[in-house]
Amino acid sequence: MPQLGETVAEGTVTRWYKKVGDAVRADEALFDVETDKVSTEIPAPASGVLSEILVVEGATAKVGARLAVISESAQAAQAAAPAQAAAAAIPAERAPEAPPDRRGTAGAAGRLSPVVSRLIAEHGLNPSELRGTGRDGRITREDVLAHVARRAQPPAASRQPPVASLADAEVAPLNSVRKRTAEHMAKAWAAVPHVLQVVEVDFSKVDEARRAAGAPWKAREGFSLTYLPFIAWAVTRALGSHPRLNASFGGDHLVLHRRVNLGIAVDLGLDGLLVPVVKDAAAKSPAELARAIHDLAGRARAGKLKPDDVTECTYTITNNGAYGTLITAPIISPPQVAILSTDAVRKRVVVIATDQGDTIAVRAVGMLAQTFDHRAVDGAYAAAFLNEVKTTIESRDWAQELAGDSEG
Repeated sequence: MPQLGETVAEGTVTRWYKKVGDAVRADEALFDVETDKVSTEIPAPASGVLSEILVVEGATAKVGARLAVISESAQAAQAAAPAQAAAAAIPAERAPEAPPDRRGTAGAAGRLSPVVSRLIAEHGLNPSELRGTGRDGRITREDVLAHVARRAQPPAASRQPPVASLADAEVAPLNSVRKRTAEHMAKAWAAVPHVLQVVEVDFSKVDEARRAAGAPWKAREGFSLTYLPFIAWAVTRALGSHPRLNASFGGDHLVLHRRVNLGIAVDLGLDGLLVPVVKDAAAKSPAELARAIHDLAGRARAGKLKPDDVTECTYTITNNGAYGTLITAPIISPPQVAILSTDAVRKRVVVIATDQGDTIAVRAVGMLAQTFDHRAVDGAYAAAFLNEVKTTIESRDWAQELAGDSEG
């Protein structure tokens, strides 16, 4: 089981693309795994023949657990296949399970995964009472949770207005990513002393660069040049001079990371949120950051992220500005100690102080809101970081930065 995020301890195998005895090529899709961080295809680490599957679909395994065996020779696979076929159900039984009969409902829904079995036992359910909506009628985790939600509703006679009946509502079970995200965020909010700080930033110089380079950029790259890569570049520079925000909290110490691995939150709609990571972001130009962010976001939405794409994050940016938000107070993802929200950039009338006196002008202005862990740093340190980000965005010659891009 691969490590799909530094705080992830386990994953659920949701699909095997090969069966025992099939030939396997290195780097082709072997199985799907789902965690609270990501749902993705995992490629085969080597070529050969799949001689054993040790963890069946629907089973959850700890990071580092052995999931399957790929034999380098066809002879070895042929020798293993009969024994594997005879013991096909054994891998699912190896983990301790609750007492429900794994035969479950009749017919196609007969076999229950370990995850489903545990849920059924935890809630004291009878598998025969559940209707399976999975492949071949199998009972899924979502089927169990929906049944539990329906059962939790009080009898119609005891309901008091304005509570609606189930006839007037729809039960929407949480998928695995949403459920685990909810658990992780609840723990983070309860354990971490969050502090929010906000600065107002003049994006006029960024706008000038985007107007000058936007059309040729889109023609060449195939996507628009947004504010995000400029903000990301300023953040990576400020983290270099404020290393205690590019850190992990360890209880009685901080781990100060030498690399800036920038997580970019990507919205998947009702399917949840993923945070792919731009590795060594401080070594990239604004144009290179724009390409890296676009690539990761596209692969996240297409379900094509690789395990390495969601690991080793040291600082996170969540970009809500596309939806017109003014200020967002994001929740930190431990063990990181800070997260930045980029909100909408709008034209505003502002007062400009000059040597000749104050003047009024229309400028492109947006808010940058950082939440930090007060155990790691104090307000002055975090505020100094935000001020450096603001100053960089407002004073940098962004047109020159883009002009110097080697691929521009």
